[in-house]
This record gives sequence, structure tokens and C-alpha cells, in this order.
Amino acid sequence: MRVVLASVPWSPIEMPSLALGLLKSLTLKEFPDAEVEVVYGNLEFVDWVTSHRKFRYDDYKYYDRESCYLGHGDWVFSSALYQDRSWKVAEFVDAFGRPAPTGSDGAEAPAHAPWLETTLWLHEHAGEFIDQLAERIAAGEPDVVGFTTTFQTVTASLAVARRLKELSPRTVTVFGGANCEGTQGEALHRNFAFVDYVVRGEGELAFPALLRAVQEETPDVSGIGGLCWRDRDGGSVYNGPTAKPFATDAMVMPHYDEYFERFAKSEARRWVEPRLVIEGARGCWWGEKHHCTFCGLNGASMMFRSKRPSQFLDDIMTLTERHRVLDMLVVDNILDMSYLDSLLPQLTEAGIDLRMMYEIKANLRFDQLEVLAKAGVVCVQPGVESLNANVLKLMDKGVTGCQNVRMLRDAESLGLTVIWNYLYGFPGERDEDYTTVIEQFPKLHHLCPAGADDRLGIQRFSPYFEKPELGFADRRPARQYELCFDMPEQDLFDLAYLFEAPPQGIGDDLAAKLTAGLNTWREQNSRSQLSYFETDEGITITNTRPHFDWEVLQLTTPLELALFRMLDRPRSTGFLEREGARRGQVPVEEVRSTLARWDDLGLVFLDCDRMIHIVTQDHNQRLMRILVGRQLSPVYQQSAATAAV
Repeated sequence: MRVVLASVPWSPIEMPSLALGLLKSLTLKEFPDAEVEVVYGNLEFVDWVTSHRKFRYDDYKYYDRESCYLGHGDWVFSSALYQDRSWKVAEFVDAFGRPAPTGSDGAEAPAHAPWLETTLWLHEHAGEFIDQLAERIAAGEPDVVGFTTTFQTVTASLAVARRLKELSPRTVTVFGGANCEGTQGEALHRNFAFVDYVVRGEGELAFPALLRAVQEETPDVSGIGGLCWRDRDGGSVYNGPTAKPFATDAMVMPHYDEYFERFAKSEARRWVEPRLVIEGARGCWWGEKHHCTFCGLNGASMMFRSKRPSQFLDDIMTLTERHRVLDMLVVDNILDMSYLDSLLPQLTEAGIDLRMMYEIKANLRFDQLEVLAKAGVVCVQPGVESLNANVLKLMDKGVTGCQNVRMLRDAESLGLTVIWNYLYGFPGERDEDYTTVIEQFPKLHHLCPAGADDRLGIQRFSPYFEKPELGFADRRPARQYELCFDMPEQDLFDLAYLFEAPPQGIGDDLAAKLTAGLNTWREQNSRSQLSYFETDEGITITNTRPHFDWEVLQLTTPLELALFRMLDRPRSTGFLEREGARRGQVPVEEVRSTLARWDDLGLVFLDCDRMIHIVTQDHNQRLMRILVGRQLSPVYQQSAATAAV
């Protein structure tokens, strides 16, 4: 049996596919005599497009990440899917921007949007690359070809599968991944007859069973959980989901050889350094109890499961030694807290100088963050999303604004880069939930700013989608879907992951002020510092934030020292007044005046009757910062539980 597993544009080029790496290892384990090849069509695309026109990493990143919620990457390959170079060009330009008028000298003026000309060219010529990739796969005469789909890879995968079926009708095509969950997979299967099977759920459960079945003269797939298949009349049949999620003890280590071999020959090697991608857990232990209202991840199963620390450690050590790569993305939706006392100290003892990115919860303490930093974590995504307790309560995040600021402060002290976005547009939010924070942004200019700010979008599987009564009853598929696909309205709704709805929450004017404040924060961040060090004489604070015209401040009195140490964690003003007066042996009025002066100096952040100091520990941490993109690619946020074919 010959199996091909395909990764297409716009999968990330700086790392291998975890889903396909896992499936290759599992297939070889279950079928030792099988030939299994992972084809990195995303890297082949880089070589193809750079041989035809000027195309840089920033261009690829635009389709992979920056336009992810606009669907521009999927639209590029819709022309190849429907074999029409002019497929909905006028509609796309009308929706997303028109070229500027021709200049007076007769030369064509640049497009209003810098990406538009490139997008239109790619759309016109996409079929040429699809033909090349499909012919390359068909030449190997595979029995089965599997496609993994996440953001911006659906139309390219469908286009390759359609052309592949024309070239090799006997080849079985299988789709899976995050964009095949639930009704999405059903709609895809109904509307594209060249897709033989769709796996909904974790691929490790269904894919081996499917491979066994298709080797039979008359395959019986009726018992494979989550599978979409066709009856004798060609109609779609949808099996019910698997009763139990995949056990992490049965998880295999991903196989990445093809990626690194192909990357070494690709033009992409001139753009980026490769990194490893690995998982230690699936699901979300917080989401099991409190599903964040906007979060659409873990469509397959929210149930949290994690690898044994020894197993995860062995995977990390083996992959780093095999591929000689120390940069590593951990795709877990949330850190298994038990790893703080097991896996992470073991990584510290190993001393292999890892550079890991990890998703965590924002209420971790300084000592817990320090464990992460010592183990080699250099970048965290704590899901900050807002700095106001009322809005965070609407999200069901389980943290407050002061706790999120503490996360930013402590991460800065430890040299950890924080990836976060500021979200707004939640039903029930108030203007004052934003104005009180925006006016305090200058205090925070020394901390890691939000990579982006966005109005809330509705994601399938999120509580806002599943429960319209929460505020988004009038939902429709995002505009990109009708530009990419030709299918009935209900099928389009079933296929979509992203939805539009009448805006809720704050208005556009206040949203613009939020954006302006965050832009200033980003601009001022590199020149801003607020840190302290302790001596026998007291605490010395230094400041370079442009909004505040002081440089050095000494805290020496018992009251100042007591208040500063108490404010290491969020405190109510009532508590600070009582305890400050008691510990400092001073009247309450002096406590109030000290706190008011610190507020004027930009030393404290206030949110909903809570206060915390925002001064970082001075460890030359600014030298430890790493550069990150505008925002984390949503592709990276996909758990392998939903990313596998």
C-alpha cells in the first residue's frame, strides 16, 4: 500500500506539519510494509512562485497569517478549484479593494492595497501550480492521498484532490483536520464528489481503520466513528462520532524527515529558520469547566489529556537531537500544570538551550513563570485579550485586568515575550470598560504590547455560536466563503468556521481610540523601561517612559516599602489602606496620598477597585526579547487533536 499525505499552501513554511508527521508515524506503526510519503506542497509552492515573480516571506505570511480571517489565501486557489481564472474576481475586488486609477503617464498605478496585485496574479495562475503538484503526486501511483485542512488550506487541498482524481481515478482521497469538524466535514463531502472520505475527529482513531477497510474488495466503513463516506448511489453518509477521545498514552512521536529534507532545498530556507512543532496535551482543562465565550478551538473534544512527562521529555529530546533544531512550538491549548513539577524541571536539568513557545493561563505566578523560563520557554501566549475585569468576565476567562497586567509585568521581568491580542465587541461591555484602560496605556509602555486589536468575530463551536441567545442571533457566514465556494446557502453555512454578525459592544469611534492607544504603545515600547532593584537602603525605581518626566525614584519609608511589596499582587484599595496604615504606622490619609502619588507617577495600574504595581524586576531583560509577528497564526493554535487527517 502506498500512502501520500499532503500539505498545501498556505500551511506554515517554518515548521513541519504535526498532523501529517503523526499520521506517518502511526501508519508505519500499524502497516510496517506500507510506503508513506509526506509531500510538502507548501514548500514546493514557494519554489514555484519565486521562479515566476517577485515573492517574499512577508507575502507568504500575509496569506498564511495576516489575512487569515479574510480568506484571501483560500480565494487565491478557488480559481484552480473551479478551473476558472476569472472566478469571482470582480466580486473579490469589490469586497476587498480596487486598483488605483492609471497614472497620467499611462503607467499602471499601484493598487490601493499592497497585496491586491499579488493576490490577483496568484489567483490567475494558481491552476498552473495545482496541476504541477497533482501530477507529481499522481506519478507515484498512490493508493490513498490524505489532506489535512486548517485555515487557508481548504481550496488548495480541494483543487489538488480534484485534479488528482482526473489523473488517477483509482486513488482514494481522504480529508480531515480542523476545517472538517462537525457539519463542516459533512458539507465538504456533500459538495465535492472527488472527495471519497472525510474524517471528523482525531485522525489517529479513524485513519488506520479506514486504511484497513480500503484494502478490502468491498470496504465496510460503517463502523468507523466520525467518517463521511458514500453509499452505492453516491450519496453522503455520516457516521456518528467516536465515543471516547484518543488516549495520549497511545500517541506516537511525529515523523519530520521529509520536511527538513525538502526545506534544505527550498527557497524558503533563505527566508526563515526552521523550528519543530510538538504537542504534550490536547483539549483544555479550563474550557472543560468554563468555555471562553469567543473560543472555537477544540471542536473535536474539549476533554483535557496530556502525555506522561517522561514520554513528552523523550519526544522533545529525540526530535531535537535528530533534526538539530532547538526552536520549538508547543501546540497545546493550555499548559498541563503538573508539568511545572515534572517535565519542565527535567528540561532545565537537561541543559539543551531550548527556545520554546507555550500557551498558558494568565494567572500563573512569578515563580511558575520562572520555572518555564529556566526550562527554555522564551515566548508565551497567555490569552490576555483584555485588561478590564468586566469584559474578562463576559469572556468567562477566570482572570481580572490586574492579573493580566501582572502576567505582562512578570513576563517582562523574566525576559519572556508575550503574544496577545486586544479583543472588543462583546455583548454587555460598556464604554467605561475601555476608557479607564486606554487612559492608563502610557503607564504600560514598558510592557509587551498587544500584537493586534480586533473586533470579536464569531467562530463555530464557540459558546457565542452555539448559544445565539448570548448576543449574536443574526449570524451569517463570513463574506470570504461565498467568494471561494459555489454551493447552496445552507451548505455554505455548514461549511463555514467564521461568521459575521451585527456588531456588539463599543462603537467604532471608541474602537479607533483603542487602536490609536495601542499603536502608541507599540511605538513607545522599545524606548520605555520601568524597573527596580533592591538594596539595604530600600528600593530604587528607574523610568524611561516618555509620558512620565522623572527618571529615578527611591522608596525608603516603612509605608512605601510595605505598599510596594503588597502591590506585587492585585489588592483592593480598602485592604491597602488598612494594611498600609497598620504596617507603616501612619494615618489612612497618608496611605491614600502615597497611592495617589504613585498613580500620578505611573507606578500602579487600577481596574475595578483593584490595584497592582507595574514595575519590573531589573535583570537586563530587554536584551532577552525576541521579535514576533503581528499575531500568532491561528494555524498554530490548532490542537493536533483537530489538525490530524
